[in-house]
Amino acid sequence: MAKISKKEALDFHTQGRPGKIAVVPTKPLTSQRDLSLAYSPGVAEPCLEIAEDPTKVNLYTARANLVAVITDGTAVLGLGDIGPLASKPVMEGKGVLFKKFADIDVFDLELDAKNPDVFIECVAALEPTFGGINLEDIGAPECFYIEEELKRRMKIPVFHDDQHGTAIISGAALLNAAMLTERELGDIKIVVSGAGASAVSCSRFYISLGVKRENLLMCDSKGVIHTGRDNLNSIKQEFARETDKRTLTEALDGADMFLGLSVGGLVKPEMIAKMNPNPIIFALANPEPEIPYAEAREARPDAIVATGRSDHDNQVNNVLGFPGIFRGALDVRATHITEEMKLGAARALAELARKDVPEVVNRAYGEDYSFGRNYIIPKPFDPRVIQSVAPAVAKAAVECGVAQIPFDEATYREHIRTLLGGSTAVMRRFIRRAQQQPKTMVFPEGEDPRILEACRIMIDERMGRPILLGDVDKIRETIAKHEIELEDGAYELVNPQTDPRLADYAAQLFRQRQRKGIDEHMARTMMRRKNFFGTMMVERGDADGLVSGIQYSYPETIRPGLQIIGLAPGVRRVAGMYLMLHKRGLLFFADTTVNLDTDAELLADVAEMVADEARNTFDVVPRVALLGYSNFGSAQGATSDKVAHAAKLLTTRRPDLEVEGELQANVALDYHLQKHSYPFTRLTGPANVLIFPNLEAGNVAYKLIRELGGVPAVGPVLLGMAKPISVLERDCSVDAIVHMIALTVVQAQMKLVQNPAAS
Repeated sequence: MAKISKKEALDFHTQGRPGKIAVVPTKPLTSQRDLSLAYSPGVAEPCLEIAEDPTKVNLYTARANLVAVITDGTAVLGLGDIGPLASKPVMEGKGVLFKKFADIDVFDLELDAKNPDVFIECVAALEPTFGGINLEDIGAPECFYIEEELKRRMKIPVFHDDQHGTAIISGAALLNAAMLTERELGDIKIVVSGAGASAVSCSRFYISLGVKRENLLMCDSKGVIHTGRDNLNSIKQEFARETDKRTLTEALDGADMFLGLSVGGLVKPEMIAKMNPNPIIFALANPEPEIPYAEAREARPDAIVATGRSDHDNQVNNVLGFPGIFRGALDVRATHITEEMKLGAARALAELARKDVPEVVNRAYGEDYSFGRNYIIPKPFDPRVIQSVAPAVAKAAVECGVAQIPFDEATYREHIRTLLGGSTAVMRRFIRRAQQQPKTMVFPEGEDPRILEACRIMIDERMGRPILLGDVDKIRETIAKHEIELEDGAYELVNPQTDPRLADYAAQLFRQRQRKGIDEHMARTMMRRKNFFGTMMVERGDADGLVSGIQYSYPETIRPGLQIIGLAPGVRRVAGMYLMLHKRGLLFFADTTVNLDTDAELLADVAEMVADEARNTFDVVPRVALLGYSNFGSAQGATSDKVAHAAKLLTTRRPDLEVEGELQANVALDYHLQKHSYPFTRLTGPANVLIFPNLEAGNVAYKLIRELGGVPAVGPVLLGMAKPISVLERDCSVDAIVHMIALTVVQAQMKLVQNPAAS
């Protein structure tokens, strides 16, 4: 788990518009007529329709896809009772997860209402606004009463995720752990540490799954909850057992499973040593588990261990549950979330973990997963999670009679498969790949605070070792001024003006360029420039790649690379590519930064390079569209002819590629339109490699889509170089720099595979 500094966390929430969420209109509002339709007088028509038939609210408004995330701020994460105002960042964060993983819209509501009955009245009155209610971070035992009353009064799903989310996800993990250890649920003896909302809900849910009530011992801060205690509330009385065990240590003796939902560090290795063979240990306290993962595995190598942390196997993460649960419930207009729906979600997750893990998941996490002791629940970025959970929940809602609209399972599963694009895990995948074989990266702009912060993340993420070029004292001053937590020894500082390699580097530059206008004096002068020095470090093998550009123009960055490193073997030219992370999938744009003037031969070369990059580096099957202002000669002109000729050249040269052109951009991307209008097209789906007729068009296109469409862009990625040189945009964020570092490390890894002698 990468270390996150206080400054980084605060900066993340303040950059751009404060907070993490915004309301965005879904209809055009570009004319007076649009405004009249959206508001008065046009809005009166849907109002009258809804007044006549209330079910039409889901047809004419966003209610059916709108969830309220509501709290009183009494039990916020591990922060406790910090109040409703201080809880707002958490509630916004929950809204972001709803949107990202299930495309559900959210309003977060923080209520100043500690009195449970006042809270209930406030929430119940909101029923006309929302399609569902997600209760969050409400203290126990009030949370039980609040949820039950709201479920009784409201005809929309009400779900307290702190209770049921952990129960469902850990329940799925329990199903698979029991299978792997060859246990029947009815025979498992479970010890629960904690008696709060999550612990109680998990215990109840496990009983629903098949665990016997008499086989479950719950412990609170005073020890085992037993029938001899006189200090138990009604909830704890439900779990009081007749037993002579009084402490957690005694309870664990002879237990099959430990479920921790209490405090970190509570359990010691010697306490789990007396558990039965092949124990199941779910230490779910956050941020620190009851027993650290490594200690549990060392003390009991035969154990199946799960925690709530992302840096270990078997993370019990609620994001596996609530997005799909609400998605399924909303899509069939369920009036409640029933026990059957929760059981359906848990069983769907358990079944998914047993299936072969797709390559996209293994690439995203940099590890090969298969069902077993280290993989009993799916990963959050597995795109199949929503595709498994939502249909299971929707089907259960229909079967138990709380669904209000018809449901066709096959049609619904197909709909869910197209709901979210597959690009959400792309950059995380490259960070994971970078971690597998870290590299040394040189940064000529070592005095820039954005570079320094990105290098901190590079180190924290274990992607490699940064070399920072510049005035050493200035770099250290910048690190101190901006409170950047760079650990001594994890990076290297180099001043090109005084480095002992300067003379040797300059001599090599003179040898390479002496017949191209550079004499010895000029070579020494140029080598004192950080970009040239850094590039020579890569050429000589003192660094594996270079990342630069926020203080230089694009030509200033790539010129040293072309003069010192040059093109890869067999490559005729370089090109600039942008990766657009659209929710429908990855799109590759080129040329966006290098080749100003183009002819058919150049366009074919660029298209070939980008197609190979898409396949080899990004594991995407390329479908290439050469773009223009016409479709297959519908409008004549020099550009149209050039693009059509380029398509012909590339098709002849590379019959293994799907290539089409010339095409207008909308036809290239709208495959239904393309196939209907031009049934002879060679593409088998919408284009994902878009080759523009010139640099001007490509540069304008990616910037428009990035700014107006809100599509994240990664790049420019420089193609065709013999060694990795990455160029940054001058206004790029720290996040964008980190992405480019990850891509550069991966490129360096691939260069080594292609040319082992380079090592």
